[in-house]
Amino acid sequence: MKFLITGGGTGGHIYPALAIARKIKKEYKNSEILYVGTENGLEAEIVPKEGFDFKTIRVKGFKRKLSKDTLKSIGELFLGFKDGRNIINDFKPDIVIGTGGYVCGPIVLLASMKKIPTIIHEQNAFPGATNRILSKFVDKIAGSFEESRKHFNNSKKLVITGNPIRQDIIGFDKGIAYKDLNIRPDKPFVLSFGGSGGQKKLNDAMLDVILKNYDNNNIQIIHVTGKRLYDGFMEELNKKGIYQFKENIRVYPYFFEVPKALSIANLIITSGGAIAIAEITAIGIPSILIPKAYTTENHQEYNARALEKKGASIVILEKDLNGQLLNEEINGLLSNKIKLREMTLKSKEMGIINADERILDIIKEFI
Repeated sequence: MKFLITGGGTGGHIYPALAIARKIKKEYKNSEILYVGTENGLEAEIVPKEGFDFKTIRVKGFKRKLSKDTLKSIGELFLGFKDGRNIINDFKPDIVIGTGGYVCGPIVLLASMKKIPTIIHEQNAFPGATNRILSKFVDKIAGSFEESRKHFNNSKKLVITGNPIRQDIIGFDKGIAYKDLNIRPDKPFVLSFGGSGGQKKLNDAMLDVILKNYDNNNIQIIHVTGKRLYDGFMEELNKKGIYQFKENIRVYPYFFEVPKALSIANLIITSGGAIAIAEITAIGIPSILIPKAYTTENHQEYNARALEKKGASIVILEKDLNGQLLNEEINGLLSNKIKLREMTLKSKEMGIINADERILDIIKEFI
């Protein structure tokens, strides 16, 4: 069997695609898998390191306003169709799977026109523009949120599978996590991060939270700034007279031990990224979600509201966010064990730990 997988631009499209690819390889050991992305996308760096064959097409995203860049993008799109046609004719895939991003457009559409079985996976509650267009042509849609159903005109194709997650976050030994991270199990532990690139508004608010809790030994905080924002964050702390941390507060530019930290966190503070939400709910952790206001079509707020609607999260928009409000919400939740327990249960109810298996079941229908 030959599987062509395409998706790119951001980690939110790439990591689910890789999870699907790994699941296929595990189930069908003799299968051939080809990943198609763009030369300048993040996938060009990540996918080859994962050991999968990788080819590129020429395609660019469209600007919202008509401009010279729009005309260039149209020209690139035609080149993308040409590249995609050559790749499909050469590789001859049995199934084509797209996970979003503009790179998916030419590949999935061409495969559909050639009557090759096609599947798209949508990570967000509000589907991206490419997947909304492709949904009219593909055979099946794998969705991650029930809320996405109303945004597809042909929701009969939709199967709720969830987002594939890292399996190392499931069932982690809490005793080992507490020891390795030097976290006390008898004190509340808060993990805060703004996605792989960080989040400036969250950092600004967490700066104030850290200052307010610097002498509070009844809370433990790990805050991850993002590499590009770390130096500026530390400079601001220095200006406030904080030159070193006590044991209960730590700040990192990037944190490699997130699976361990997730397994023992009493509260998560993060943006509304689909993969982060999938991991939070898979474990069942209460959260304060601060969706990034500048994401495409505001999809992070749709994701966050889905959890808020179920009672699993508190949502604060960036325009309303400040350190005092965030600190009040943190301490309010940590002091209300009944509320925290209810949010834990609601989060767990939303979690899907076998999304890759559910997607594989859709693939098996065509095989």
